[in-house]
Amino acid sequence: MCGIAGFLRASGVRDAVDPADVLKKMAGALVHRGPDSSGYWWNADNGIGFSHRRLAIVDLTPAGHQPMVSQSGRYVITFNGEIYNHLDLRAAIAEDRRHVSAQNGLNTPLSWSGHSDTETLLAGFDAWGIADTVSRSNGMFAMAIWDLAEKTLTLARDRLGEKPLYYGWHGDNFLFGSELKALQAHPSFHAKVDRGALCLMLRHGYVPAPYSIFEGIAKLEPGSMLTVSPSMRSSQVVAYWSLKDTIDAAQSNGFLGSPQQAVDELEGLLTDAVSKQMMSDVPLGAFLSGGIDSSTIVALAQSRSKNKVKTFTIGFQEEAYNEAIYAKAVADHLGTNHTELYVTPKQAMEVIPRLPTLYDEPFADSSQIPTFLVSQLAREHVTVSLSGDAGDELFCGYNRYQFTSKLWSGISATPHAIRSILAWGLTSLSPEQWSHIDARFGKILPSQVRVANLGDKLHKAASLLGNDSSDELYRSLVSYWRAPASIVIGGHEPPTYLTGLAPNLSGLDTVERMMALDALTYLPDDILVKVDRAAMGVSLESRVPFLDHRVVEFAWRLPMSMKLRDGMTKWVLRELLDRHVPKALIERPKMGFGVPLDTWLRGPMRQWAEDLLAPERLAREGFFHPELIRQRWAEHLSGSRNWQSLLWNVLMFQGWLENQQGNVG
Repeated sequence: MCGIAGFLRASGVRDAVDPADVLKKMAGALVHRGPDSSGYWWNADNGIGFSHRRLAIVDLTPAGHQPMVSQSGRYVITFNGEIYNHLDLRAAIAEDRRHVSAQNGLNTPLSWSGHSDTETLLAGFDAWGIADTVSRSNGMFAMAIWDLAEKTLTLARDRLGEKPLYYGWHGDNFLFGSELKALQAHPSFHAKVDRGALCLMLRHGYVPAPYSIFEGIAKLEPGSMLTVSPSMRSSQVVAYWSLKDTIDAAQSNGFLGSPQQAVDELEGLLTDAVSKQMMSDVPLGAFLSGGIDSSTIVALAQSRSKNKVKTFTIGFQEEAYNEAIYAKAVADHLGTNHTELYVTPKQAMEVIPRLPTLYDEPFADSSQIPTFLVSQLAREHVTVSLSGDAGDELFCGYNRYQFTSKLWSGISATPHAIRSILAWGLTSLSPEQWSHIDARFGKILPSQVRVANLGDKLHKAASLLGNDSSDELYRSLVSYWRAPASIVIGGHEPPTYLTGLAPNLSGLDTVERMMALDALTYLPDDILVKVDRAAMGVSLESRVPFLDHRVVEFAWRLPMSMKLRDGMTKWVLRELLDRHVPKALIERPKMGFGVPLDTWLRGPMRQWAEDLLAPERLAREGFFHPELIRQRWAEHLSGSRNWQSLLWNVLMFQGWLENQQGNVG
């Protein structure tokens, strides 16, 4: 729901620009996030202004209009998101009000103007203060609150990072907003690419928090609150909820019940989370891929709905990328009102020019394309859609967890000298030479033991043999460009959770450590960014029931034997789903939600990519050393190597840079 933006002037500063005009422009940059109405608020005495674009979901009347002022007049808020337990908060606020009134011999019942969760938050601030209210809130949100008594600005973001929030001082103005384009609408914004963040983007395919692609702008990290004032340039950031603390608490308070009790408790928690997230005054549906996670969410939603839940999926003619047939089977079994769209390569590729505007900073998870398409499909029928994201990170769903754990067991048991000899042997032949050997002798091998792109895989295996810890091995496996600073001119890779800033996870085994690192990095900075920008790009609100913090906390209390059992991932979740959907409709190899980039880059997308990767263009723009990029491009075109992911990272930056129209340095 909605897009927010605003700015705070430093004390004593008076700009020549009209603040109302600036706030309107900042809001205008976010019209896709909130097409229903807009508003702004300006306080000249303190140099603070808020703007808001509204996607009306709960309380469609003017009583839900933002920015909104609290009943006491002390607090002003601009808010993006949903507070799913806001009716419970209203009841608690009313009870506290009755208790205080009775003590004072008064009878002053609390009055409400409407039924929006925004009004509930403001009443909570009046009753309990900002920090306590945020901690009590169950939802997804990014919000800015001005306290007229303390003359402080507070920014807050939800626990797991579903909703985005950027901020930073540029000149004499502290800027903030849901997307970078809102900050860029402020006249004091100076757009200079952070080359360290560019290195991170090439490694991961995204820019991880707290960094952004622009110097001087940060992302507020999940579960955090920031406080700043006009007289204080430095800002204070504190965590009101921590995944690390949740994991630590789970280790000392693990689930002690039986497997059956675990399934029962998970079903109760997740059903309640789904029920709360079905709160809406506009049409609601759900994404359905036919996999375990989305099928579980849809099954529980249908069990709580009197009407057929609207479900949506897209399919591809390429069999390796098509999950639509499985989604339809699940929809038929559950009796949902199902809509599917089979997408042609032409339709999918038509999305690509929109990606730089949609994602607002370079972002290279290629599943952004089908995610946008399914969001676009859903928006034709509903305004809110439930999503099955986060099941993999919480319940050990990714195949790479088991693969990495087993690989590290083998590597760590092998002396380093022997590993070095093995690596030398694997790299003594080039990938092309291995390909020639595979082409000559591979035909005589049974199909089940043949390996596609043998040379690439052997060279990658050789690089993994040199890793000295499971964390280092995992970082290698989730990295695209292994040494991005070597191709970014003036690039220096800053530290992240994967390179020196990771919290102490010593109490976890190898698989649990990877799950924790994914929940801290890949989930908020890739998965949730992908869904938020794709959905909000078509004015669709996406909700993620698995990220109800009660579900997250329970999932971490479960022993690994209830997540990974006899090689089966997501065991407890499968058991829950078995109560609603037959195993035969679900049990199949895990599929990614992607597109055939490798062949598209060699075919219909070739000229587009060639233009962006032209050596003279790369040299003129001054961000990349062209040689290695051009080598990868030539090898990919020849078919001798598959560099689709590395090239896509570069192409997404190049597309973003082109979209900036020369306005960045």
